[in-house]
Amino acid sequence: MKRQPTEEYLAKAKKLTKKESEYLFSRMGGKLGRRIDDNKLVPLEALAIQLEIEDEDRNEWRKKFAEIKARDNKK
Repeated sequence: MKRQPTEEYLAKAKKLTKKESEYLFSRMGGKLGRRIDDNKLVPLEALAIQLEIEDEDRNEWRKKFAEIKARDNKK
């Protein structure tokens, strides 16, 4: 199933400056870019989805890092 942008991330995407938007587009995966090219997504929706993906990845990284740090503190 294709991911749809949430209202929260659409609002965040609307607040991005042009420079921030361009930087986010440069980090965007191929599937999102193709969905824009195929007119299946508008750029704002793609930015919102990318923001959400990056937040999820960042939270996962933080969780794993905390586990590693806790494990190292036990030694």
